[in-house]
Amino acid sequence: MVKQKIEARDGAKAVAEAMRQIDPDVVAAYPITPQTEVVQTFSTFVADGRVGTEFVAVESEHAAMSACVGASSAGGRVMTATAANGLALMWEVLYIAASMRLPIVMTCVNRALSGPLNIHCDHSDSMGARDAGWVHLFAESPQEAYDNTIQAVRIAEHLDLRLPVMSMQDGFITGHGVERIELLPDDAVQSFVGPFQATHSILAIDHPLTMGAWDFYNYYFEHKRQQSDAISRALPIIEAVGQEYGQLTGRSYGLFDTLGMEDAEMAIVVLSSTAGTARSVVRQAREKGLKIGLVKPRVFRPFPHAQFVELLGKCRAVAVMDRSISFGAMDGAGPLFLELAAALFAHNRCDIQMVDYIFGLGGRDIVPGHVEQVVQDLQTIVRTGDRGALVRYLGLRE
Repeated sequence: MVKQKIEARDGAKAVAEAMRQIDPDVVAAYPITPQTEVVQTFSTFVADGRVGTEFVAVESEHAAMSACVGASSAGGRVMTATAANGLALMWEVLYIAASMRLPIVMTCVNRALSGPLNIHCDHSDSMGARDAGWVHLFAESPQEAYDNTIQAVRIAEHLDLRLPVMSMQDGFITGHGVERIELLPDDAVQSFVGPFQATHSILAIDHPLTMGAWDFYNYYFEHKRQQSDAISRALPIIEAVGQEYGQLTGRSYGLFDTLGMEDAEMAIVVLSSTAGTARSVVRQAREKGLKIGLVKPRVFRPFPHAQFVELLGKCRAVAVMDRSISFGAMDGAGPLFLELAAALFAHNRCDIQMVDYIFGLGGRDIVPGHVEQVVQDLQTIVRTGDRGALVRYLGLRE
């Protein structure tokens, strides 16, 4: 392990610091709360000559991702950042970046989508983009946001993958929340990510090629299959990069972070910063003798369905906590619940009772008492065998 520097940073500045250490060729971005601090901080690094990055201040998020696609197609290491409505404005180009197999890394500081207008945290923005073909990583803390940003470069640029990566953290909660983090030396980051290897470049005049051209039904179907096969290869790559990063830093990363799952009969599944609150409640419940565990998925796309089902081995009841709604889906359940429910069905684990909790929309606080209610509900489900309502709401005013 290398010696690291301890500082107090919020999640946005931590990501900007990781970007400075990576020193990408191009960053094209447009400000939007609560992501603005990421690119604003990084732009000062550019202005001060601390990076060699070409910073492109564009007129919209659609233009930002379009510029990233162009720069990546030309053979550059490319990064950007966005949130909420900005991510939605990129929608068309998100699909293009993934379909063209461009290893762009983008920070998404999760925020509610309008309307009504709301600038605070939920996961409706990145969850809305879950089928665009990007790898999705979620961070619980500023430290994880920093670490994920560095790892995302290696994951995206892996020669067996070559796909864009979206790295999430919770808006304001971690994005503007200052915590103790450990920062790697600049040379260690540079060594870890390594030099960029361009597999193709539209500027290589000795090897002319066309990218993003018209793709008729003769070949489009096959290209989509190739794209699907590619992202299906991501999980072992993510795990290998996380283990190598652990050897460097002492902080290893896999597909999940868990507590008490070895003997758990009940489990809570939750993404990002809320895992910290849930972890403290689960730890207290285990001290009282309850066989309950916590699963914090780090990777949402590709969804690690087989690993998830194996992890829930002894469970009789599972509560999923979703910070977004899939409108019109089964009883208005959330995306994480729907993915896990499908995985359990596909792997013949319909014996596990599942319930979904929608929480925290628009930045609504989630407190230990809410998670304690989930624990009580799980106990009732295990005792009676009656799941009750499939989808419930935490912290919702009557």
